[in-house]
Amino acid sequence: MNIYPAIDLRGGQCVRLLKGEFDKETVYGRDPGAMARKWAEEGAASIHVVDLDGALAGESRNLPSIQSILREGGIPIEVGGGIRSLEQIEKLLALGVHQAILGSAAVSHPELVAEACKKFPGRIVVGIDARDGLVAVEGWSRTGTIKAVDLARRMADCGVTRIIYTDISRDGMMIGNNLPETVGVAKACGIPVTASGGVSTLDEVRRIKAESVHGIEGCIIGKALYTGAISLPDAVRIAKEE
Repeated sequence: MNIYPAIDLRGGQCVRLLKGEFDKETVYGRDPGAMARKWAEEGAASIHVVDLDGALAGESRNLPSIQSILREGGIPIEVGGGIRSLEQIEKLLALGVHQAILGSAAVSHPELVAEACKKFPGRIVVGIDARDGLVAVEGWSRTGTIKAVDLARRMADCGVTRIIYTDISRDGMMIGNNLPETVGVAKACGIPVTASGGVSTLDEVRRIKAESVHGIEGCIIGKALYTGAISLPDAVRIAKEE
């Protein structure tokens, strides 16, 4: 199983939000490159990066920090937040980003996802962020009427490599991941799904790993790493166990 340490960027700093609310921010580091190096040294094989400013603006806003993460971490990264055109995807991939994560665009412009998958095979991931099973868009500021499982099926048909599923009511809350809902999304779409939001203990990492038979390929860990609730080397060790 894969473990993805999360680096959320806002104003060039490493931050965490509570339930995606921008007025509930905690700064955990002012040097994203140094943070990436730390996670790489502790065993991460890949890093999950979100440009929070980009998610609100609709275009990447933290490119210097992303470049620093690439340079200092030296491991593959996936980047999401405000990516809403082929040009933006191409720009990020040209920087050295391994995979681009499309979020709001999956709802508003599914044809963009399909076109991106054809142009950049194996490098397009879709992030489905949901509240009560309904998809939230535009930096989690708005919840629509589309069911997460329905969007997951459509994205699988478009050819996306993987889906990242986040229950945003749990994100940053340290109350546990919504694993039943995540498994439901995986069963519905039939492609690998990454669990995200609320992962807070090593036992939970074990439970997520146990669901690999249903298509859960890994988990993203954010606040629990920054507060010390989870040790990344320990999480990586569990992920590698037979």
